[in-house]
Amino acid sequence: MREQKNMLRLNNIEVIYSDVILVLKGLSLEVPQGRIVALLGANGAGKTTTLKAISGLLKTENGRVTGGSIELMGRRIDGLDPERICRLGILQVMEGRKVLESLTVEENLRIGGYTRRDPDGVTRDFQMIYDYFPRLVERRHQLAGYLSGGEQQMLVIGRALMAQPQLLLLDEPSLGLAPLLVREIFGIIQKINAERGTTVLLVEQNAQIALGIAHYGYIMENGRIVLDGPADRLRGNEDVREFYLGLSEAGRRKRFNEIKFYKRRKRWVF
Repeated sequence: MREQKNMLRLNNIEVIYSDVILVLKGLSLEVPQGRIVALLGANGAGKTTTLKAISGLLKTENGRVTGGSIELMGRRIDGLDPERICRLGILQVMEGRKVLESLTVEENLRIGGYTRRDPDGVTRDFQMIYDYFPRLVERRHQLAGYLSGGEQQMLVIGRALMAQPQLLLLDEPSLGLAPLLVREIFGIIQKINAERGTTVLLVEQNAQIALGIAHYGYIMENGRIVLDGPADRLRGNEDVREFYLGLSEAGRRKRFNEIKFYKRRKRWVF
């Protein structure tokens, strides 16, 4: 099988907040072009910080990359302003469904395409978004603040797609949603990747559903990658099944205090 070209490469990056708090401690990962990569881990592992390092949004929280490099298609982007990174084709969908509440659904979508200069293409992509998310058609003149949580998640993904991203960074898209909606939204993410070829880096705590659509996965702990591999292999890994999927060998769900910690598997030598 032909090797996939890497769209994104993080090489041994370190991130510090307020010149004091070291959050990422030599993190390395790769995202092949046209693939879905899942970044998994518990709260506080550094997943969201990783996305913000890529998108340049660390600066808004007094954070900075202090070591290593971040490359998009071989070009270093660490240190660039968020606006420049966005124009290069990296879009981050933030955790918590950051819709513009006082604007309509359609106005939110239009803002997603504000940098574009192809009116015909914008019109086509409106239809594409509505095809992916039929509920937004019914709500297109409604204020975004009155949408349900699931509809708001659909809207923020659609708004990001209006910018024609090369790389879509999704931060906890399942957060606070009912299981049926989670399955629907993850199915659409998979469809967008398959039909449009959009590369996706997906941050999730719901390891089971994330590994169900991803091609490859990384597991973070305490600011480092401790395990990685093809998604199907991670789903079958005993340590991952017990610690992240909560399943014992007998198939029963374990309580947290019964689950063993897997051995760290370092990917580099210091």
